[in-house]
Amino acid sequence: MATISLRVDDRDSKLIRDYAKLKNTSVSDLMRNAIIEKIEDELDVENFDRVLATMETTHSLDDVKKELGL
Repeated sequence: MATISLRVDDRDSKLIRDYAKLKNTSVSDLMRNAIIEKIEDELDVENFDRVLATMETTHSLDDVKKELGL
């Protein structure tokens, strides 16, 4: 398993450690999960933008509900 170091000031260190303690998790797990979630969110947005750019037409939610009789 690889190790990645992160330098933060004392205030941020306290904030991160206190938050991890509040969430009953380790700082390592907290940081890993936050970073992975951030990457996944960005990939989701990139994929959405790519698909949206290829769509010829879009439909409003109201139009879809009307079409489906909802």
